[in-house]
Amino acid sequence: MANDDRESVADSHASSYNTIKRQPRSTLKYSTRMTLSFALTAVLSAVVLSAVLAFVWEDQFQSYTRANMQRMVEQTAETLAQQYGEHKAWTNETLEFMASTSESMPEVGMRLANDEGEVLYDDDSGGAIAVTRTGKQRRIIMPLDENSIVTADIMVEGEEGRVSFVAGTLTFWSASSDALLTKSDSVFRTNSYAAIITAASLAVVFACVIGYFVARALTKPIKRITTTASQIRNGDLTARTGLSGTDEIGRLGETFDDMASSLEHDIKFEHRLTSDVAHELRTPLMAMQATVEAMQDGVMPADQNNLATVSVEVRRLSRLVDAMLRLSRMENGTTPLNIERCDVVALVEDLVTVHSQLFQDNGIELIYQNETGHREFYAELDPDLIREAMVNLLSNAMRYTAEGGNVWVKVARNRRNVLLSVQDTGMGIAKEDMPRVFSRFWRSDASRERVAGGLGVGLALTKEIVDRHNGTIAVDSEEGVGTTFTLRLPITQRKQK
Repeated sequence: MANDDRESVADSHASSYNTIKRQPRSTLKYSTRMTLSFALTAVLSAVVLSAVLAFVWEDQFQSYTRANMQRMVEQTAETLAQQYGEHKAWTNETLEFMASTSESMPEVGMRLANDEGEVLYDDDSGGAIAVTRTGKQRRIIMPLDENSIVTADIMVEGEEGRVSFVAGTLTFWSASSDALLTKSDSVFRTNSYAAIITAASLAVVFACVIGYFVARALTKPIKRITTTASQIRNGDLTARTGLSGTDEIGRLGETFDDMASSLEHDIKFEHRLTSDVAHELRTPLMAMQATVEAMQDGVMPADQNNLATVSVEVRRLSRLVDAMLRLSRMENGTTPLNIERCDVVALVEDLVTVHSQLFQDNGIELIYQNETGHREFYAELDPDLIREAMVNLLSNAMRYTAEGGNVWVKVARNRRNVLLSVQDTGMGIAKEDMPRVFSRFWRSDASRERVAGGLGVGLALTKEIVDRHNGTIAVDSEEGVGTTFTLRLPITQRKQK
């Protein structure tokens, strides 16, 4: 029992993982589905159009056949009126005429009634009244639809001095509208429906052809994007779609290429980061290792000078790791933002006073300019973080400005922002490097050749500090002339939610 319990517990914690990808279910290609969609749309459109045309066309034919029947009943009524006028009454000759007329139109029903409503001849009587000359009986049931029945009064002209009068009523109806069409009318009707069917069929065929080419035109750039994505996944970071344009596909291609370029740059920066971090960490570690091993082997005495060398390298290593850690925390938003109302002019003046001697020792003149028009100017910000951002800019300016150069620190304002700028007469930044200045761990090639070149954390950290203050940072530079960094910070911060 205990073994069973242990096995059940073990099974409850069991899991598995494999790298075998599931085979996708077989589905129709996008181009095939689009072609079928075009075809289905064409079929539905053709069916609806054909139904509407057939309904309208059939209604027109029904009106046409009713007009024919009305004309026939009126003509027959005129003949019957003449016969009645000759005999002054309804005779057997009239009934024989009705029977003969009925035989000549086998699908048309007829009924003759006198002026008192008495039925004299009726094709709907089961043969009791409607008897042909050959003795055959015929019955054509009168429809209930009044639109299929036409009538005409039998008007007989009176003698001199008397007005015309109605001698009876003649009624026609038809079991089929085709019975009242001429041969040419029937051919025209058949050809009309054939033309509708042919047009619908051609519309479906053309829709399939157009759908196929449209689908190919749409899937071609999609296939190119898919192929490019596959190449990038397989390690070819230089692969691009080359698509462009103002439509959605063109913008998708441009966005994809921009994303691929950013990915390529990020991966290159990651590789550079690995190299830079390894180099920066190795230098102090090798120095400490060499000094410690020399003291252990008795080559160098364990005195204050050698211990100071180890201490310097340890502090250098600590600053490097601390800068990387601070940048990571700043990007993750874990660094608290302590906003307070402080005097920006006093803050910058203190920074300039503290760093003036350091710049002077490097042969660089540090110049302070207050362009706010006030001795005091207050803004809502985190003074510690802004001080750190300005120190990064000052350190960057001192590092890349040659001896005998100048560095200006300016404080200005506009309607809503306070402007802090650091301008130097250093080597400048290449135009193609400008978009990457604030990237993490980025350094220009020129700075990499300098012994004093940093790891590239300072500007990235400065940008994160400015972003946390809802501000912006701008850089203007010209190679061989100098660089200007400008922080634009809101005077009043939005309340943090």
